[in-house]
Amino acid sequence: MGHSGHPSPLMTDLLRHSGGVAIIDGGLATELERHGADLNDPLWSAKCLLTSPHLIHTVHTDYLEAGADIIITASYQATIQGFEAKGYTTEEGETMLRRSVEIACEAREAYTKRCKEAQHDIDSSGKVLKQRPIIVAASVGSYGAYLADGSEYSGIYGEAVNLETLKEFHRRRVKILAESGADLIAFETIPNKVEAQAYVELLEEENIEVPAWFAFNSKDGINVVSGDSLIECATIADRSKRVVAVGINCTPPRFIHELISSIRKVTTKPILIYPNSGECYDAEIKEWVVSFSQQFNVQQFGYYFQLKHCILLIIKLLPRWYESLSHLLPLLIPQI
Repeated sequence: MGHSGHPSPLMTDLLRHSGGVAIIDGGLATELERHGADLNDPLWSAKCLLTSPHLIHTVHTDYLEAGADIIITASYQATIQGFEAKGYTTEEGETMLRRSVEIACEAREAYTKRCKEAQHDIDSSGKVLKQRPIIVAASVGSYGAYLADGSEYSGIYGEAVNLETLKEFHRRRVKILAESGADLIAFETIPNKVEAQAYVELLEEENIEVPAWFAFNSKDGINVVSGDSLIECATIADRSKRVVAVGINCTPPRFIHELISSIRKVTTKPILIYPNSGECYDAEIKEWVVSFSQQFNVQQFGYYFQLKHCILLIIKLLPRWYESLSHLLPLLIPQI
């Protein structure tokens, strides 16, 4: 294993203060839509940076009040190239990237002030107002997310897109986010090993000092969505001293057990779990069925916590699931 032996102070401090389990926020786009945002746009949630930044602030606050320790910026699909395609200048695109971090930091600052003034950790309406370290993670979506053609879920970009293409595509964006005040850069939904390698090399070439995490997506429980070996991808992340956590996102919960076991074979860095909801649409009853909690049981949580040297970040998907997960934590934390 590459640089697993030296835990990041950022992760170590966060997990120490949170009792060994930290909670990441859930789907930003889902909650923005719940608040009335129209995301039918190639920019997706990044559209709100232009049209309704107040809604982004509101959703960040909602997640903090639900107990999140880490909030992720609205920059997953925010790229300079994407803003330019909508008619904005390069400078305006760069400003929007910075603004995504500013909004999250402003939400954290306002929330932290309320926590200091609060008399109880949980108020009468059930909102969490506990003083604690809160991390702002700047989201970086894959090249496929920019294309908005579904290739972030296949990892197939075509022969014209190579390692150098990907590095140049992400370079300016990553530099801006790293200089905007975020505590961490979250490389999310990484669909293939070449993009993982591009990120690692880019972090080194630009001497990015802000720590990063890598989250891959899978559709079979063995490989990332492109068909590349998850173990190979996780090894790439493990070898980078700038990557402080490795894990899985945007993946059916039923695959998490196998995927985390595979990642643990090649790294002792903290593991991230933030899968999708696990719901499937039932055309007969016209409802989404099978919840996260049904697919992810106590025995599986216990297994992860018993893995040698495992520091696990349990991820909250949406506010309504927080209660169903939080009652498990007292049972699991002593096993770390």
